[in-house]
Amino acid sequence: MKNWNTVFTKVDLIILLFCMTFVNAQNIDIDILRDINVDRNKNLDPTFKLVTNSAVPISVATPIIIYSVALIKKDSAIKKQAIFIGETFLVNAFITTALKHTIKRNRPFETYPDIDQAASSLGKSFPSGHTSLAFATATSLSLAYPKWYVIAPSFVWAGAVGYSRMHLGVHYPSDVFAGAIIGSGSAYLSYKVNKWINKKSSKKDK
Repeated sequence: MKNWNTVFTKVDLIILLFCMTFVNAQNIDIDILRDINVDRNKNLDPTFKLVTNSAVPISVATPIIIYSVALIKKDSAIKKQAIFIGETFLVNAFITTALKHTIKRNRPFETYPDIDQAASSLGKSFPSGHTSLAFATATSLSLAYPKWYVIAPSFVWAGAVGYSRMHLGVHYPSDVFAGAIIGSGSAYLSYKVNKWINKKSSKKDK
């Protein structure tokens, strides 16, 4: 009986620590968001709206443009890069959508009335779809073309998209952080899978 009491005590302690950690993390999350959103320079809102609205068209256009160049040049290597970037887009969209429907976190302005919603938003909050999309595109581009003049602007743009989501009050910092990890992870996963498939194909050709 004493053993069971000890087990229950330990479980209770773990649950208590988890709850305390979660509450503390949530407090930090909203405190950071308040610092960014509540006292923001509202003159920058139009600029950040442009940045946030660029995530989808740039991410969709990137593989299409690269694929078009591949067709014009009749270059199979460029075509493979375009397909890889397109696959990353789809993998990222699937993971992000699945998590949004599973976790169902409310938007910050829905929970905290002092957060100013300065842009329209659809669906649930976690993770940030715009951020995951931007980082998926930035990472896949950087893996396909590992040059500083591709990597630097790609991640500056992706970071700006993530920040814009907080500036406009539609995402928590943790949503944005998770979006960045998921986006980059989707690109890396697609890159590794494509590399494995291409390796298998080249062995068969031999």
